[in-house]
Amino acid sequence: MSQAPQIPLNDLMAEVAALIVEALNLDVKPEDIQPDDPLYGEGLGLDSIDMLEISLVISKQYGFQLKSDNENNVKIFASLRSLSEHIASQRTK
Repeated sequence: MSQAPQIPLNDLMAEVAALIVEALNLDVKPEDIQPDDPLYGEGLGLDSIDMLEISLVISKQYGFQLKSDNENNVKIFASLRSLSEHIASQRTK
């Protein structure tokens, strides 16, 4: 399986922020999501159901699975930056 072309992290973060806002129908603009603000709880105030929805959208968009039993999920979903860095390292499309 070949890796997807690398795009700059800032571009990927903007893309992921837009995906999150669209998937969850959030009342914020993607550009208002700060790269290092928490996604879960404080920050965007997302819950576990929101995280599941984000996982599904990311799986479809980038061609890899985010598993619910991954021990690194707390770190992966800590912020827009950490989620985008994980996508950049795992994506297949």
